[in-house]
Amino acid sequence: MNADTNLPEIAVAFAAAWNGTPAEALGALFTSDGTYTDHAINVTMTGQEQISGWKARTDSMIDDVKATVIAAYRAGDRVTIESVYAGHIKGAPKPFAVPMASLLETRGLLVTSNQDFYSLSSVLAQSGLPADWTPES
Repeated sequence: MNADTNLPEIAVAFAAAWNGTPAEALGALFTSDGTYTDHAINVTMTGQEQISGWKARTDSMIDDVKATVIAAYRAGDRVTIESVYAGHIKGAPKPFAVPMASLLETRGLLVTSNQDFYSLSSVLAQSGLPADWTPES
């Protein structure tokens, strides 16, 4: 499947922002009070600045981080994205690639909330890291 064929525009923009630079491109997709929740590590960022900071932190910790969209569906103001989240955690023996689901709520052309769901234990296992591994602060 061509990832860009018949996908909701926001899904294409969301993946492009994750896969590119600058980090502010991801934050710019959100409303000023938008939220980004990563359920795998139980964190929520609020607002464009925090969301851009989240992307910058991710880029600093994971080489070649990217989200490859498999499919996406839009129903009204809600968008579901099926993707593969991949990268190489700096210092880890091996790269990872795990399935991920992202649930977006939108207002107009902007995202009001995003929830990412993927298996952190799969990321760590594929990376060759212990199950209790945490990044250095």
